[in-house]
Amino acid sequence: MATLLALDASSSACSCAVWRDGEVFSRFELAPREHTRRLMPMIDDVLAEAQASLTDLDALAYGQGPGSFTGLRIAAGVAQGLSFALERPLIGVSTLAALALAVHRRYHLRHVIPALDARMNEIYVGAYHCRDGTVTPVMDDMVLAPRSLRLPIANQDIDWCGVGSGWGLWEDMPVEIKIGINQRFVDPQPDAADMVRLAATAFDAQEARPAHEVIPIYLRNQVASKRG
Repeated sequence: MATLLALDASSSACSCAVWRDGEVFSRFELAPREHTRRLMPMIDDVLAEAQASLTDLDALAYGQGPGSFTGLRIAAGVAQGLSFALERPLIGVSTLAALALAVHRRYHLRHVIPALDARMNEIYVGAYHCRDGTVTPVMDDMVLAPRSLRLPIANQDIDWCGVGSGWGLWEDMPVEIKIGINQRFVDPQPDAADMVRLAATAFDAQEARPAHEVIPIYLRNQVASKRG
């Protein structure tokens, strides 16, 4: 089985995880504005716990976004740098997909709308169906104002749960959302422990790519370019 390293700095949390022979070893720490200082020591620690070295890795992964612009660039820089140096492929993992997997694994919930506070009264949001440790998107990840959020088309009769900091903007969301959301979990943040599980599935599906092809997904920049 593959040995993978995933890392994330997309939020105020900093995390990394190793997947080795189906077992996950991880580190997670709330470290606002300390990602650069904390990330490499965490990688060393988790590799040591997994009894692995960088040269044992078959691929690397990182939280590709959406999330903090600065944090995404830090994670991308470290992941791409290691990928180039080790001549290993790279996998980008959606931070929203990782949040969906987290709430599915912990609470066994199957219909999840992860949302992150994007500042400027906007949220990054997606929607996923989860089953047996896998997540399937049912709408594209996007950035929008909370008042513009809608339930996925053809899935409006499902009891959805919300996860992530974006649900802290509950009061700004439309009535349709307040009726359709059965539970909310505001505190969870993206975690490399969930990303490495998604990365292992992607690796088995031969979705790993050369490092220069796996770039951060900011969403807000994409929206701005479309409007221009």
